[in-house]
Amino acid sequence: MDDVLQDTINLFGDAPSDDGKIRYGPLVLTTAPKEGKANTLLADHLFSPSLLLAEQIERGLIPIAGKTVLELGSGCALPSLLCAISPQPASTVVITDYPDHTIMDNLKENVSRNESHFNPECTVHVVGYEWGQDVQPLLSLSHPGFDVVILSDLLHFDQSHPVLLSSLTRTLRKSPSARTYVAAGKYTLAHHCDHFLREGEKARLAWEEGIDDPEWRGSLEVSGGGLDREQLGVRKGMCRWWVGRWKEFDH
Repeated sequence: MDDVLQDTINLFGDAPSDDGKIRYGPLVLTTAPKEGKANTLLADHLFSPSLLLAEQIERGLIPIAGKTVLELGSGCALPSLLCAISPQPASTVVITDYPDHTIMDNLKENVSRNESHFNPECTVHVVGYEWGQDVQPLLSLSHPGFDVVILSDLLHFDQSHPVLLSSLTRTLRKSPSARTYVAAGKYTLAHHCDHFLREGEKARLAWEEGIDDPEWRGSLEVSGGGLDREQLGVRKGMCRWWVGRWKEFDH
């Protein structure tokens, strides 16, 4: 995991003015304390793939207006919360992570701290969820599935690919317009990414890899950990990402 943790040096460096918070537009986010499951599951950092997906959401390249959105393994939930504050927001956002009190307490605090910025047309839920477990509590919030499922920086947990894909395929709505957005840092071994994509294809998902664009194109101000536009571009360039859809609707 050393290569993964190296990705956070500039995010949470030693800048004396840094108060440990990440600010993205009006959002103010914290990560879970570095202890217990938050440490072993890397929920105590904000990694580059979340920034890439956030930029895509901000620019409208991940369409979320009026859609139901689920994020698995949310960490501090930056992509999810951007879906909730958009001028044309998602209708429902369900933020999930491993049901550990340290992780979930931080998620709930992030939601509470930022809920004044939520678009009133969006409903936000926070749910403790372990990959591979019963998805009915999630589907009860968006039956019979979600229009958008977000996976940010989860592929390095290669032993968890089967349960992660199980949760993804059981929650993604069976619709030609349903999409999953998967982002990984380039520090994630290529064969781990390839394995996830191959297994996804066996589960009837088709993938399209996103464009590698190392220039930051978001317009909202981002700060924390010494971040500036140059650093945001560097972080974005450290990522790969894919869009998945159901094969059976291809013509």
